[in-house]
Amino acid sequence: MSVLERVKEVAEALTPAEQLLIKQVISSPRDIALGTASELAQRIGVHEATASRLAKKLGYPNYAGFRAAIQEEFIVRTDPATRIRNTLQQASDAGLVSDLVGREMEALAGLQRYIDDAQVMAAARALIKARRIYIFARGNAEALAVLIDRRLRRMGCDTVMLHGEGRDLAEQVLGMSSADAIVGFAFRRQPTHYSALVNHARAMGAASIVISGSVGPSLVPAADHLLFAPRTGSQEAFQTLTVPMAICNALVLSMAKEDPKSSLQHLEALGQLIDAFD
Repeated sequence: MSVLERVKEVAEALTPAEQLLIKQVISSPRDIALGTASELAQRIGVHEATASRLAKKLGYPNYAGFRAAIQEEFIVRTDPATRIRNTLQQASDAGLVSDLVGREMEALAGLQRYIDDAQVMAAARALIKARRIYIFARGNAEALAVLIDRRLRRMGCDTVMLHGEGRDLAEQVLGMSSADAIVGFAFRRQPTHYSALVNHARAMGAASIVISGSVGPSLVPAADHLLFAPRTGSQEAFQTLTVPMAICNALVLSMAKEDPKSSLQHLEALGQLIDAFD
């Protein structure tokens, strides 16, 4: 069983401090794989014993076993990210644009370590079957919600953009049923109302798809389909939306690949309508 699979199994039992450690492991696996439990704890600002307890909670005999699993799962010495990192180190004075492009390339090159075509296609099939798709996002993730909402509508999907706070959300999902699905976004932390929405979807039998950053495996409750990968930038600094946008695009394209006839029909009809309105 992989490290990430173990995290998903115990996600609901993780303490806040352990969730911080998991986010650090996912966002900086190379640094963690080469360090000690003490260094990891100091980086996060928790007690060293927390790292050891987390390792045992995940089923490893000690922290050394946990670190070895991280090395095996995340460290590939000849992967594109290593080559890009070395290039950036040699060209540290290249300028803001060059540095940003390099970091984005590194993050995108590592995307397949977290998500594969089978996972994306499974989520795509859930959306294709859905009568109605509810979309939930907070903060900067709202930009991605607008993007995926528009692309789904262009393919003929019936979408509902969730907005407002508790009472508003409750009213908007009142009609949710087992024929529906919800797409959510979560990045720096678990959003307020995430738990209530996913629990409601589960109770109604609706499919849940979450697109996330490093916080993904620690989200409670877990979604039916979790598509996550670390974003560009550190957890404490500026982070971009390039990686989750790529996930959104892969999801929409997978839907078109799975059901090309329906997708193309709606897009062709849209083109005709655009001509008529113009």
